[in-house]
Amino acid sequence: MMIMRIVTVFAIIVAALAAMVAWLNFREEDGIPQATAAFSPTPAQIQRGQYLARAGNCIACHTKRGGEPYAGGLGVRTPFGTVYSTNITPDAKTGIGTWSSAHFWRAMHNGRSKDGRLLYPAFPYPNYTQITREDSDAIFAFLWSLPPAEQIKRPHDLRFPYNNQLALAVWRALFFEPESFQPDNSKSAQWNRGAYLVRGLGHCVACHSSRNMFGATSEKLELSGGLIPMQGWYAPSLSSSKEAGVADWETQDIVDLLKAGLSTRGSVMGPMAEVVYRSTQHLTDEDLRAMSVFVKALPQASAEADETTWFSWFSARKKQGLSEDRRRRGAKIYEQQCSQCHGDSGEGAVGAYPPLAGNRAVTMDIPANLIRIVLSGGYLPATAGNPRPYGMPPFAHVLSDADIADVVTYIRSSWGNTAEPVSQLEVMRYRAGRAD
Repeated sequence: MMIMRIVTVFAIIVAALAAMVAWLNFREEDGIPQATAAFSPTPAQIQRGQYLARAGNCIACHTKRGGEPYAGGLGVRTPFGTVYSTNITPDAKTGIGTWSSAHFWRAMHNGRSKDGRLLYPAFPYPNYTQITREDSDAIFAFLWSLPPAEQIKRPHDLRFPYNNQLALAVWRALFFEPESFQPDNSKSAQWNRGAYLVRGLGHCVACHSSRNMFGATSEKLELSGGLIPMQGWYAPSLSSSKEAGVADWETQDIVDLLKAGLSTRGSVMGPMAEVVYRSTQHLTDEDLRAMSVFVKALPQASAEADETTWFSWFSARKKQGLSEDRRRRGAKIYEQQCSQCHGDSGEGAVGAYPPLAGNRAVTMDIPANLIRIVLSGGYLPATAGNPRPYGMPPFAHVLSDADIADVVTYIRSSWGNTAEPVSQLEVMRYRAGRAD
């Protein structure tokens, strides 16, 4: 009798949890039609949708190399396997040609496909959920104006248990809630526009935030930095003056950085260079200024908080003094390979080669980006404001792991820089495509 009671109670608990998960996954689903509704977009709506699609950088994920724009098929690597992006051209068989604007809105706002399937959050609907219905309809209008492109659907290659809808439903119940952008009435209209673009369409937090073991962003401070999964780049904190905080920048310097990839205060490389190239350089100065006002006003972490941020586990390696032998080796490699562009004292050259002395991109606690640049090269985006940018060649084929560890350590500890040494093991991991 006791066993039967235990089993009954357990069954009730499981049923209650299942009901709660189902309810959490079907929130705000009322009014979504199951049939294709007539849709007659205006030219103005299509033009606005094209602009918004650029603001969201949709083409970056929904276009594979050599493929038709927006036809999908690009493999997006995650710690749980590979997700292949959707064809969002109006092809009736493999794209969204049979969708209505309401179906598209459900995908953006609720993370569900036309047939009700739960979408994987590699598609950043946890951020896009803040987009207005008006903007969603405009993006849909633009996508429907594209030439249909047939693209064979490739199934996602995810490990168990991440490859089933039940696991995804549980993830969504824990980490996703449909929401709408709520303006802050205590802030200016410009600040609110910037918040809408940064938090929603720009989905900046998808990179500039740490992720928990389940792949969900975990924010203590907004845009507080995070290692980009599977890429080995670190998206620095915009709420820390030690990393990429811009509270003390002039607004125009931030606008210049987003528009040209280069300003008097810094430049962009790595994944951010692609964002500028494909997205932000095409935005209006008004929207760029709004985004700049928003990120400039982000609360900044205290110096004490900077020392105890989420990535402390990563940089908690054994501190070691820089031996004289390593310093000599690093100095020699720098003189041979780096000084011609970056200067004997790391001073750089204005408008061409960034300074290394006092450069916070060089001295961040996580040395990921500096190592990646030495290994793979550093390239600014070609933009209207900087059409022929200078670039740095890769040294992965020239320098050994020990060489790179020594020269990077030398750079991080010279000309007033006081960052931790870099180990040969760290370089080896990045060369192998790992960041753990």
